[in-house]
Amino acid sequence: MRRGIALVTALAILVLVNFSIYEKEQHLAQGEIMYLELAPVDPRSLMQGDYMTLRFEIGNQIRDAVGSNGPADSEREEISEGYAVVRLDERGVAHFVRLAASNTALEDNQRALFFRHRNGRILFATNAFFFQEGQAERYEAARYGRFRVNEEGEPLLVGLHDEGLVRLDPVDG
Repeated sequence: MRRGIALVTALAILVLVNFSIYEKEQHLAQGEIMYLELAPVDPRSLMQGDYMTLRFEIGNQIRDAVGSNGPADSEREEISEGYAVVRLDERGVAHFVRLAASNTALEDNQRALFFRHRNGRILFATNAFFFQEGQAERYEAARYGRFRVNEEGEPLLVGLHDEGLVRLDPVDG
């Protein structure tokens, strides 16, 4: 009996994990491409081991908008998550328009981008980019993060790009 329960539980876990993987693969394959401009970070935090700390300029704009949409900090509950309405330019770079309660009621050239607000920082899919050991110099030219954004506005980081939106792929070595 216990063995049967353990087998069913293991099978259910495998199904859930594989479904989650399938969803992420679909997100990466079919999500709309959107670029977010990187915001400057403390140079000491730029490269730490085999990853780069990421902040996005649009995150600063969202944080400012969250702060201006209510009472003083001491009287306001911190927004834990929400949507930023963005407009994509001809290159696919996102520009902040406004905050929104949902990902609906958008104009044709607008998209909703899901964000989380944690400890005074606006977070998207990630706040770090990991790379192979010895590749740090390759990513120093990074100016944009390339995301795949699904219909729910959830972004997944797929790469870093330079000022001309050229992908900064790792150097084979």
